[in-house]
Amino acid sequence: MFVSVVAGMLHADLDAFYASVEQRDDARLRGKPVIVGGGVVLAASYEAKAYGVRTAMGGAQARRLCPQAIVVPPRMSAYSEASAAVFDIFRRTTPVVEGLSIDEAFLDVSGLRRLAGPAAGIAETLRREVREQVGLAITVGVARTKFLAKVASAVAKPDGLLEVPPDAELAFLHPLPIERLWGVGEITAGKLRRRGIETVGDIAQLGQSALTVILGKAAGRHLYALALNRDPRPVEVGRRRRSMGAQAALGRGPRTPEELDAVLAALVDRVARRLRRARRVSRTVVLRLRFGDYTRATRSHTLPEASADTAQLLGTARALLAAAVPIIQARGVTLIGVALTNLGGDGAVQPPLPFDQRANHTLDASVDDVRDRFGSSALTRAALLGRDLGPAVPLLPD
Repeated sequence: MFVSVVAGMLHADLDAFYASVEQRDDARLRGKPVIVGGGVVLAASYEAKAYGVRTAMGGAQARRLCPQAIVVPPRMSAYSEASAAVFDIFRRTTPVVEGLSIDEAFLDVSGLRRLAGPAAGIAETLRREVREQVGLAITVGVARTKFLAKVASAVAKPDGLLEVPPDAELAFLHPLPIERLWGVGEITAGKLRRRGIETVGDIAQLGQSALTVILGKAAGRHLYALALNRDPRPVEVGRRRRSMGAQAALGRGPRTPEELDAVLAALVDRVARRLRRARRVSRTVVLRLRFGDYTRATRSHTLPEASADTAQLLGTARALLAAAVPIIQARGVTLIGVALTNLGGDGAVQPPLPFDQRANHTLDASVDDVRDRFGSSALTRAALLGRDLGPAVPLLPD
């Protein structure tokens, strides 16, 4: 695949998005540590992050780290409105935009050089327009590939602009820690560091063959390519999401099986509705768990036929949760997440024989209609009465 020889890829990422919107809209919060969300931290301002507060941290722990923090409830409609305004600026900058989340996108401006000048100048104009028109700070990384543009924006945060010229790519990349590479999480980093591999340059020097011995063929090839900035992926306009998910933080207290089942049902309800609204189906249900000792586990099951049926998806998720009960009893559980992957269009579904005249899709359609008309809380499961999983996080359209 063709890869540009000029730095024409932008990665634009709003800084501490939820917290920045709150500080923008309330002058009393500016310059002060702000935490969005009480039970679980949904976002933290950079003033709060300086004390160690991080997203997804329990609220009690966050307040111990930063007692002077101002805790505010989330306003999802305000965040959606701000995101839409920022994406309007993205699309006025270039038609080649790939949204990653409501506060993050790739932009390809390599074809605008003759019209608008170098990419760094375009990025500076974009940052100024977001600041002036939306009132938010945004960091932009500029590079020849998507991977390196994203790394550059992470290094430049907060409220920065960093261009990595093509002739300085490896000089910039190789001194960075191995965690900067996509795919290097806690487990992979541990395997590498036990062998004395600390930087991206160490990975490049080690070579692909040795990496595959340590990490396996796919991971070894992937990380070696990134260590040399080999990333041929173009910006994909209109790319449909590959998975849909939702999660709920539970805190550190004990939970009964009935409570866990209620949370799981609420998550599946939420994700299955999104799936049907996008006219898609899923074949694979993924259960994600975080335990009391901060370790994580993932369980998945692939269905024989793709489905958007809430009852079928929930039954699969319940089976995965039941299989995890022993480890939950031993370690406790602080987070449950559900993701639907292996997505396809609902027009490609082949109904199995014999046809079920009492198919659950009629119930799902009726429930969706009621919630679309009167709000998500208008109709709920009896097991969820009096329970609050928190607001649904705003998402880009599928």
